[in-house]
Amino acid sequence: MEKKYFAGLDIGGTKCACIIGADNGEKLEILRREAIPTDKTVPAETMLERLDEILTPLLKEYPVCSIGISCGGPLDSSKGLIQSPPNLPGWDNIPICEYFSTRHSLPVRLQNDANACGLAEWMYGAGKGTRNMVFCTMGTGFGAGLVLDGKLYAGTNDNAGEIGHIRLTDEGPIGYGKRGSVEGYCSGGGIAQVGRSAAMELLQTGRPCAFCSSMSELDSITAKSISLAAQAGDETAIEVYRYVGRMLGRAMSIVVDLLNPEMIVIGSVFVRSEQLLRDEMQRVINEECLAPSASACRVVPAKLGEALGDIAAISVAAMK
Repeated sequence: MEKKYFAGLDIGGTKCACIIGADNGEKLEILRREAIPTDKTVPAETMLERLDEILTPLLKEYPVCSIGISCGGPLDSSKGLIQSPPNLPGWDNIPICEYFSTRHSLPVRLQNDANACGLAEWMYGAGKGTRNMVFCTMGTGFGAGLVLDGKLYAGTNDNAGEIGHIRLTDEGPIGYGKRGSVEGYCSGGGIAQVGRSAAMELLQTGRPCAFCSSMSELDSITAKSISLAAQAGDETAIEVYRYVGRMLGRAMSIVVDLLNPEMIVIGSVFVRSEQLLRDEMQRVINEECLAPSASACRVVPAKLGEALGDIAAISVAAMK
């Protein structure tokens, strides 16, 4: 099959990258990648100009057929507008698709980063070959990209898949502005909150734990520090991840019963700490879900690793 060349723009709060990829029908090859820091002291239009200075020579070098843009929401994918993402102050209703399509006479598509990563894992990663797949981010936040009946489903106004906002308990850690939410329990920051609560209970009885030996260390607790302690055998850290695994299982049970996917792909924290989360998560799924739906769905770690962001932007360009 003849190679098709695509350009991707990965727009983030700390960096922006231009990527060129080639798809031969079997796999995607990343040919070029150039990144620049995201300068929040200049207008959005200035950052677009800087990106275009990188992109233009790459488009002269490769026969690109479309451009894909991955960016944190909120955004309007149908109109190609970036609409004031929290990590991009001043990017208010920026017509990014029009900006690049006018300059390069190419189709330009825009998707939020969770949807773009979902496309990437579906087209090129763990979900390749499936028809109904859900991708969950499980990183700084907790969101989802939905591929239903072989197509990306973004919802009425690009807000489908915001599972992190679903409340699991009336009390509990805060995430996505909501106490007891999926993001409050299952994001990196959520795991840290659960760990702080567990460490504080121990310290109040005069007992330290491996990831926190004093009250002064509470604010330095992270999902990673708890994970390392758990892997070293600390029982408190292990129980933190068991508890998060149970909450993850509740969240995934909602997904399984509502959407009946054949696969759920989970990234970031799950990739690094699957062995600490898997058993409790799967136990809850098996208990909570309709049996035929649970048996039809596999939960697997994301496959694309550090390349996910780059491939996500290319996937938006390559989507049909």
